[in-house]
Amino acid sequence: MKPPLLLLGTHQPGWLSKARVPLFVSDTRLRVYKTLPRAAAPWACDSGGFSELQKYGRWTIGPREYVARLRRYRDEIGRLKWMAPQDWMCEPIVINGGQIGPLKFAGTHLSVPEHQRRTVLNYGAMLDLGSDLDIIPVVQGDTPDAYLRCADLYWTQLGLDLTTVPLVGVGSVCRRQGTKEAGQILRALHTRGLRRLHGFGFKTLGLIAHGHLLTSSDSLAWSDVARKLRRPALPQCVNAGRHKNCANCLPYALHWRTRTLAAAARTADQPALFGWEAAA
Repeated sequence: MKPPLLLLGTHQPGWLSKARVPLFVSDTRLRVYKTLPRAAAPWACDSGGFSELQKYGRWTIGPREYVARLRRYRDEIGRLKWMAPQDWMCEPIVINGGQIGPLKFAGTHLSVPEHQRRTVLNYGAMLDLGSDLDIIPVVQGDTPDAYLRCADLYWTQLGLDLTTVPLVGVGSVCRRQGTKEAGQILRALHTRGLRRLHGFGFKTLGLIAHGHLLTSSDSLAWSDVARKLRRPALPQCVNAGRHKNCANCLPYALHWRTRTLAAAARTADQPALFGWEAAA
């Protein structure tokens, strides 16, 4: 049984040089580094879109600046396999604003179709400015039909058939990833011919329920588990007196990844994406 490729999310860019498993690292973390680490394994770069829209209700970084940083990461860190575009999430809290726990959302106060239009147009800008980079398209929406309409926009706006690209990101599913609706969205995309999908922010429950519909996913859930659920630190961390919990702990993150992959193991077999499985 083979689970989808799981990119381990981390807010510790230094792990790139030592984790030796595929990582998912945000531009928001990398951009402040004057000297970047060299990657020990393949990795992918997140745009930090959720944080941008959550804090400001808009993108404060232009496509040209973002693409320039992506080139720097590709050249200086190395082994960068793909990058997320500057897409627009469609969760109600992102659009309407509000608060979830300690996070305050400014709200974009735009419609779902406008978020989709801006997502597609940004990808068009990425193609123009960064044709040498492996930036993936992302579909956004709030219902299965909306995701299909977003996929259609790539054709009507850019002349791009998403069934022909190596990987398509599925956004705005993090908060519904353990629900039936997430499965409906992924199955609808499969029916449309989009079968090489990356699920952003999938946790263990979502991978168990829907991992067979994904080629890859990323998750930072291990840190929340270690911090919010007050799980005890790993014995080796306790014995070494390193920390009280493992919210920023590489051994804990690797242990969580191993357990999650085992839980999400599935029978559907897919070819290796960019050869990552062998590299990991």
